[in-house]
Amino acid sequence: MTEKLRFDVLVVGGGLVGSSTALMLAKRGLKVGLFERRYCGAQASGVNYGGVRRQGRPVEQLPLAVRARSIWDRLPELVGTDGEFVVSGHLRLARSVADLAALEAYAQLANPYGLDLQVMSGPTFRRRYPWLGEAAVGGSLCPGDGHANPRVVSPAFARAARAAGADVREQTAVTNIVREGERFVVQARHDSGAAIEVQSDWLVNAAGAWGNTVAGSFGEAIPMEPIYPNMWVTEPLPFFIDHNLGVYGGGIYARQVTRGNVVIGGGRGLGDGEYAQPLTETTRTVMRAACALLPALKDALLLRTWTGVEGSTPDDNPVIGFSRTTPRLLHAFGFSGGGFLLAPGVGEVLSDLIVEGGSGTPIEAFSIGRFGREGVGGRGQGSRW
Repeated sequence: MTEKLRFDVLVVGGGLVGSSTALMLAKRGLKVGLFERRYCGAQASGVNYGGVRRQGRPVEQLPLAVRARSIWDRLPELVGTDGEFVVSGHLRLARSVADLAALEAYAQLANPYGLDLQVMSGPTFRRRYPWLGEAAVGGSLCPGDGHANPRVVSPAFARAARAAGADVREQTAVTNIVREGERFVVQARHDSGAAIEVQSDWLVNAAGAWGNTVAGSFGEAIPMEPIYPNMWVTEPLPFFIDHNLGVYGGGIYARQVTRGNVVIGGGRGLGDGEYAQPLTETTRTVMRAACALLPALKDALLLRTWTGVEGSTPDDNPVIGFSRTTPRLLHAFGFSGGGFLLAPGVGEVLSDLIVEGGSGTPIEAFSIGRFGREGVGGRGQGSRW
């Protein structure tokens, strides 16, 4: 027996982007289905670092980032939890005079978007942050940024989508998608073996690192590579880190949660495109550099390390918007490690596109068409995503 379903919109992928999209559409009265082959929020959305930051993003992302950031203040009313969201400020550190100059230049570009970046150095910086090591010579503070717990936030959006009326199906892998006439016809299978056939007016590709498989089914796969961000957490320490920390040029990021544990990330783990594992040597190398910035970490015990699979595009910008080959197909994938803050805003934008036909938030820079014909790939038939 094959279960047959009919939706206005089917969302493929139950990460934070897919779940927020399903939630926003359900709240606008559409009949929405969401299929996730594993568990909602269990992939990159649930194992990322948890930074809720606008600072440091490409300028073309800032309008979307600002819209998304405003949603984070409404998490309790929207999804029933604050997700341990803390408006800590994001401090982006400089390790050289050249880094400081780059932070100053970025502030000039970003502050018109309301980031209120404050660049500091010298004795003023040292007095304000006595817990930073000599390797940090200055920094740029974005007071309104912060951090949250992805293991709480991401599943909460899926639960809220279900409560709003979306048909959320976990352990349900999509095995084939075609467009027949004015509708998408989707074959899927639950882990129990139960077969499902769906007809849907719209399809949203929010399959994360596997988004290329969906895009390839419609002849528009892009040059995207899997990445495996390496992260770890310390034992609880006396509280000393005031902000969510980053470093100009990347490579190290850190935040301290209320109970005192310090979450640190940097470098890459190892993976095969499907599964990932952290690398001990990466952790050791980055931890040495982190101790130069944060001397209090020198004798800290590390409790565990982890990683996940994310899709990275050549320009580090996501793909968001309409398909170039197929009517009523929308893509939202390839967030290159920066999707946690953006995801709720992406959900709102995609709901705008479906319900209103457009959005006031500019997303032209994220068009899948920017990769041209050389980015077009095969169909990927028979894959599960």
